[in-house]
Amino acid sequence: MRYRQQGMTFIGLLCVLALAGLVVYAGIRLTPVYLNFMNMSRILQSVASEFKGEAPDQGRMRVSLEKHWSIDDITQVDVKDIEIKKDNDLVTMHVEYDHTVPYIGNVSLTAHFDKTVKVE
Repeated sequence: MRYRQQGMTFIGLLCVLALAGLVVYAGIRLTPVYLNFMNMSRILQSVASEFKGEAPDQGRMRVSLEKHWSIDDITQVDVKDIEIKKDNDLVTMHVEYDHTVPYIGNVSLTAHFDKTVKVE
């Protein structure tokens, strides 16, 4: 009788598919969050290259960031949350935030983002 037993049972297959479904659903919920972060990172790099080679003014950099923010419709982070620091000749833009999305019921997924861009 033992030689005929091979493979996975239907209940085992359902358990594996349920776990895979939960992982895929988490990926679907987190994809827009990461796309938003990648879009924001691209904007920071664009502003850094825009002010490359000159003595950047923090006010002008904020105005440029606000224009990019309104064009690309970034809503998770406000432009005022971006820290622009000037140390001697080096200017850096830094943003750090958490984005929480609902998952299932009262369970949520949280992603932490931290990005620093140097203006050289």
